[in-house]
Amino acid sequence: MERLCPSHEHLSRRSLLKGSLATAAGASVMNWGGLFNNDAMANEVKKRSKHCILIWLNGGCSQFETFDMKVGRPSGGLFREISTNVPGTRVCELLPKISQRMDKLTVIRSMRTSQIDHPGGIHLMHTGWSQTASTRFPEIGAVIAKYCGNPDSDLPSFIKVSSNRSAGAGILGPEYEPFNLGIEGDLPHFSTSPISKELESRRHSLRDFVETRYAENHHAEPVQMHREAYDRARRLEAVRNTFQLDEEWEKYADKYGNSKIGRRMMIAARLVEAGVPFVEVGQSGYDTHADNFEGHKALLPPMEHAWAALLDDLEDRGLLQDTLVVWMGEIGRTPSINNRSGRDHYVRSWTTALAGGGVKGGLVYGESDKDGLDVISNKVTEGDFFATIYTALGIDPTTENFSGVRPIPLAQFGHQVVKDILA
Repeated sequence: MERLCPSHEHLSRRSLLKGSLATAAGASVMNWGGLFNNDAMANEVKKRSKHCILIWLNGGCSQFETFDMKVGRPSGGLFREISTNVPGTRVCELLPKISQRMDKLTVIRSMRTSQIDHPGGIHLMHTGWSQTASTRFPEIGAVIAKYCGNPDSDLPSFIKVSSNRSAGAGILGPEYEPFNLGIEGDLPHFSTSPISKELESRRHSLRDFVETRYAENHHAEPVQMHREAYDRARRLEAVRNTFQLDEEWEKYADKYGNSKIGRRMMIAARLVEAGVPFVEVGQSGYDTHADNFEGHKALLPPMEHAWAALLDDLEDRGLLQDTLVVWMGEIGRTPSINNRSGRDHYVRSWTTALAGGGVKGGLVYGESDKDGLDVISNKVTEGDFFATIYTALGIDPTTENFSGVRPIPLAQFGHQVVKDILA
């Protein structure tokens, strides 16, 4: 293959899934699973085959139009509450399918985070850390790729399907960078060589000979990364069929809802089933500074249809018990409704949800006040949230990696694991 695509074009599926990333020397390397530290904890996590799917609601979904409604209050919106299959728990009428699967969810109504703008919030809720100039914090997918990935697998360990570019692997190194699929899970153009197999094989033999001789006297890391990039790219051809999911989608389109987010969530389920430890799927449009109610009325039904189908599909395939499904965006929305019928950014009290492996079902954790202005019980910070996710997946959140000579724990200093929500 004569060229690799830039990082923003890294689309792919199963084995393609191990993204490429640019190095300082301009080379590109594939994210093909984590190279463990060989400590007992990491090995044990790998044996248990833990997985995580992140449903990312870009822009910040409103807690008032989902799981923390304030009907009859000034902060209440236009929608009604409906009952759920958990006695005493009610949600927005826009979530009818999820309302009947609340016994699978832990809803956290007491998030309190520190970054109110989109760039800061996206970084924060992908890494658990605020951005700094001195440290490149890894995002959650890279952490799970490292500690739950299989280094011998041809599958990538960190995949994004139509979602934000964020911090990437940071200090964990290029082998844990995300591999990005397109809007419908399509593969990157570099997955198919533009030349014949015979010619490509001859070029590869020549390239391998030259690089082997060069490496005998030059042991620079970019040289090795360059060789690995070509090796990974060549291996894609053998697993292309893994990513041909059109026929699968025809069978499951009604189940997931015939929508783009539905297809992405079905892809996530199949990738997890194939052994990928972390998949992120994105849906954009939640930054509803204007027409908040119309916006959520359009976005939530296809998303919650697909989300419900994802939980059912994982359960039917025996995967839900070992797969943590995380539902969140970067911020919440304001209790006040502005003069454009919109809600602005808000982080003093908002909502996330978890389901599946490692957490309890049928639980609402934390509480906001009567208007949703502030948390009044069981506050959960970003550090607490990420520490709890890692713990649910069998990863010690105090584990340290190094930024230069500085040790950096996976979760923020001073975090508290929310043990009440762990199974």
